[in-house]
Amino acid sequence: MADKSGKSPRSKSAHAADVSDAAPTAASAASTRVVVSLDDNRLVALVLGEHDVHLALIEQLAGVKAVAHGNLITVSGPTAACAMAKKVLEALYVRAARGETIAAGDIEGLMRHTRSAAASEGMAQIRTRLKIVTARTAAQSTYIRALERTDLVFGLGPAGTGKTYLAVAFAAQCLERNLVEKIILSRPAVEAGERLGFLPGDMKEKVDPYLRPLYDALYDVLPREKVEAAITSGVIEIAPLAFMRGRTLANAAVILDEAQNTTPMQMKMFLTRLGEGSKMIVTGDPTQIDLPMGQRSGLEEAVGLLGLVKGIETIRFQSGDVVRRALVGRIVEAYEAAATATKTLPDRYLPSAPRGTS
Repeated sequence: MADKSGKSPRSKSAHAADVSDAAPTAASAASTRVVVSLDDNRLVALVLGEHDVHLALIEQLAGVKAVAHGNLITVSGPTAACAMAKKVLEALYVRAARGETIAAGDIEGLMRHTRSAAASEGMAQIRTRLKIVTARTAAQSTYIRALERTDLVFGLGPAGTGKTYLAVAFAAQCLERNLVEKIILSRPAVEAGERLGFLPGDMKEKVDPYLRPLYDALYDVLPREKVEAAITSGVIEIAPLAFMRGRTLANAAVILDEAQNTTPMQMKMFLTRLGEGSKMIVTGDPTQIDLPMGQRSGLEEAVGLLGLVKGIETIRFQSGDVVRRALVGRIVEAYEAAATATKTLPDRYLPSAPRGTS
């Protein structure tokens, strides 16, 4: 892992010289001390963070003790935890050498990725002129790589896993690299039954409340003035799902968000709009379906029908992939646990209906 000067961060065991030929004792196998050297002193402050806040977070997440002396960082604790902290520090050093910004979420993402089996593949990235978006979980890396190699990808999972944000960032990257000519973003306007005529304002004003999360993601990865100019010129099109009917979407990055709220007929209509040179990304959370009672989700049906179709990939995020903040992950886990309990408990243990209801 080289910095701009061509040097790499060096790490060494503090006891390597005197214990290399000796059999490890139980104590040495359980704990160790590792020294990580960051060659470029100018990057040390970026790696450690203001007032060493990044180092403190690594200590907390890895369960180690870390002390910085100049460009040397001494990490002590369980052997596996020290190895993980070392990898994270080295990865942060490489990012700092590239000029990338480092936030607390990046450190948490590196820690998650280092623990995963896919860590050897590295963390996938999406690059736009405004921002470099780095995967924060192994599932996010898998998702980004699926977007790169496949023309139709389903991204399923709970809120906060980054499935919509990464889809929009990837679409922005494709547009800037001239891989597509336009971006098309859509959502089903379930609350209004997709009959928006009674709402005040022009079409943009009618659908904005439903599509605001897509705008937010666009403004985060592309300059605001570029987004607004592209929307005005039609290079970026944001429209409710109903307006996709009858079209062929060619040479475009097409995203359908909140797809769990489509009907089977709507989903079939949307998927068959895919034209030459296009990428299509369908995202949704099957646990948050807002359709009328008894109405089957088009997303659930499509994933079931198309799971084995060549040229289509489905990436599933879990509660452990929530990157919004730790509390959101715990909320998702609590709901999942409640749903599981409801499925397994006998009827006599389930809450009864209020009196006077049937």
